Amino acid sequence: MSRITLDPITRIEGHLRIDVEANGGKVTNAWSSAQMWRGIEVILKGRAPEDAWSFVQRFCGVCTTVHAISSIRAVEHALDVEVPLNAQYIRNIMIAQHSVQDHIVHFYHLSALDWVDIVSALKADPKKTAQIAQSISDWPGNSEKEFKAVQDKLKAFVAGGKLGIFATGYWGHPAMKLSPEVNLMAVAHYLKALDYQRKASQATAILGGKNPHIQNLVVGGVATAINTENIATLNMERLIYLRTLMEETRDFVQKVYYPDLLAIAGAYKDWFKYGAGVTNYMAVPEFPEDTKNTKFQLPGGVVMGGNIGGIRMVKDHRDDYLIKNIKENVTHAWYEGNGTLHPWDGETKPDYTDFKENGKYSWCKAPTLDGKPVQVGPPAQIMAAYAAGNPKVKKLVDGAVSTLGISLKDIHSTMGRLYCRGARAHVMADLSLENLDKLIANIASGDQTYANHTVIPKGEYRGVGFHEAPRGTLSHWIVIKNKKIENYQAVVPSTWNAAPRNDKGELGPYEASLVGNPIADASKPLEVLRTVHSFDPCIACAVHTVDPEGAEITKVKVL
Repeated sequence: MSRITLDPITRIEGHLRIDVEANGGKVTNAWSSAQMWRGIEVILKGRAPEDAWSFVQRFCGVCTTVHAISSIRAVEHALDVEVPLNAQYIRNIMIAQHSVQDHIVHFYHLSALDWVDIVSALKADPKKTAQIAQSISDWPGNSEKEFKAVQDKLKAFVAGGKLGIFATGYWGHPAMKLSPEVNLMAVAHYLKALDYQRKASQATAILGGKNPHIQNLVVGGVATAINTENIATLNMERLIYLRTLMEETRDFVQKVYYPDLLAIAGAYKDWFKYGAGVTNYMAVPEFPEDTKNTKFQLPGGVVMGGNIGGIRMVKDHRDDYLIKNIKENVTHAWYEGNGTLHPWDGETKPDYTDFKENGKYSWCKAPTLDGKPVQVGPPAQIMAAYAAGNPKVKKLVDGAVSTLGISLKDIHSTMGRLYCRGARAHVMADLSLENLDKLIANIASGDQTYANHTVIPKGEYRGVGFHEAPRGTLSHWIVIKNKKIENYQAVVPSTWNAAPRNDKGELGPYEASLVGNPIADASKPLEVLRTVHSFDPCIACAVHTVDPEGAEITKVKVL
């Protein structure tokens, strides 16, 4: 038996350590350890509830918009505030475009290098590469000239010893299967993806004021003033520019990202059999269509034990089952005690020890739903939408099942997570434009309301803001007392997925998904990275970077 420690895991956000034990070429045990503490919950206590959304965006430099949305919804839920349709549509567009940007970056820049051999692309025939690319998509950038230019650029990098981030990859690893031509196609699209993720970020910034860290939310709506004839507000020129950007990102997702994903999934079909782990799933409804958050464009659902046919649909954000049964345990987390608390009663009291595999070993708490570990993320939302009969999702999934020769149950896997994220990006690109059309139509009807301005009343109130973020179900829990924040907790997607063992000793989703995975070379544990990256970890969001007194923990000097 061998022990393998990967610390830190790269191509993620934040600091994550993964330990595995391997025997006979397979993983037999695993530990997921989040290696940083957040502490913003402590900072928020005593502050104004209407300002919380701005603070919590600083959890992370990647997942900024999602925390703002979830936080503002928590306050609105606590005070039972309605949100005008224009504000809902504007929020929906930002949510969808943030997802498009996030999913593009994850596939190409964070996870693709686990499957794509950069060095192999040097041996490719650009003409054959163009033929392969043109056979799966009519994307205009798939020309022999384009691929030859990328290959020449790559050769220059290698000759000059300037591979940069590509320098330390597991090139030539026996688990790499793509042909040189498919590798070259993927490298070329990797570079193109940099431009298109930027366009999605621009779309979010137009509505949000800036990106990252949007600036346009208020309790009861948005601060995005609407006047189609005023140059200083959201006008027709801005709306037309939005459409242009979103049509370009849609085409890239649907004609480049999605076909590339299917091509890679087809070459690695065996990875639909690895990495299932925890097969309890949760997703919440997203893209509200009314002012009271009771009607949504995408449904939510809870699946237990991988039984997709027995899914429990989640209709809205006031679902009592979720609100009552989401809790967090700290038995194996670096916080005081070993108990389980509801987020409204949650505590953030650090209690650091060394890494103790049978004791405390992570800054990440262990969330449970009805006492069980749960996986969140695109598979959960795709399953919920499929079960609800969403025509777009059913067409995509049924098409992929037929093309790849897999079954719906194969979603419970490493490759299944990657596929579902690509399918979700496909849907998000369409929803961006659908919500823009609804916004324009509503403005044209004469409605220019964008906020129901709300004053925080005296008294005590509790609220939760649910949001289906790119990495899965996000929830912010707030207790308001006498116009101030009494308590605040965020239970985020990577808290669910990166969780350590709970009080029953059950492994968290990362941990469970690694058990049974093959390892061809213990000195180059590529297979471990494949499965961990499939979750798109965001550890800064997941953990709880100052201490309770605000003292500096570390100083970095850049020379």
